[in-house]
Amino acid sequence: MNKSSNTNPISFAAVCRQLLGPLTRYLISKCQKVYFRAVESTGHHKRDILVSRVENARDSLEEAKEQFQSALDKFSALTDFQGGELEDLYRQIKVEFDYSKAKALAVKDRIAAVQDVAEALFAEWEDELELYTNRSLRSSSRQKLKLTQQHYGQLISAMRRAEGKIEPVLSVFQDQVLFLKHNLNAKAVASLEHELAAMTVGVAGLITAMERSINRANDFVYSLNGQKALPAS
Repeated sequence: MNKSSNTNPISFAAVCRQLLGPLTRYLISKCQKVYFRAVESTGHHKRDILVSRVENARDSLEEAKEQFQSALDKFSALTDFQGGELEDLYRQIKVEFDYSKAKALAVKDRIAAVQDVAEALFAEWEDELELYTNRSLRSSSRQKLKLTQQHYGQLISAMRRAEGKIEPVLSVFQDQVLFLKHNLNAKAVASLEHELAAMTVGVAGLITAMERSINRANDFVYSLNGQKALPAS
């Protein structure tokens, strides 16, 4: 038997991912450093950027929470369909799904932006601890760093948990949209009623996780703004 026949060829796409993955991460890292330097030159430090990004992520979670509730309400109304234009009904549901998907993407991007600046802030803070000549001040700064990292860990964990609950809800919603698209009749609409309970539970869990993340974000911003002695980094 030809030995080469037992060898799975590496796809071009796989090779590209292997080569471009590290390069992409390197370029993103360099761009972030340039961006941070540019912003800091205007007097806004990484702490200010972090506060702003946490607030943006919080607002994005709030908007997504409202959108998913709106989508659930539309889906609930769908199960009470008594007659009318099914095309119009489908379009309404499709719009709600598209909006939900867009809000989900915004949440993902803004959480990632929070993590990027937080990691840069903590790395720089660690480095600057070695610049202290006063041991007492160094110790105080180190304690504040650890406290801030602890609060941040709680925040990012809550945000990631909320983010992780989005995709399952979107998947269920997408299934309903696709099913309606290919089965625009009253019988198909009626058959979706049993899916409402599962979707309701999923959205409820998602909204609860989002609310916890929003509360964590508010607490984190409050604690960070209260650290008057946080080093300008």
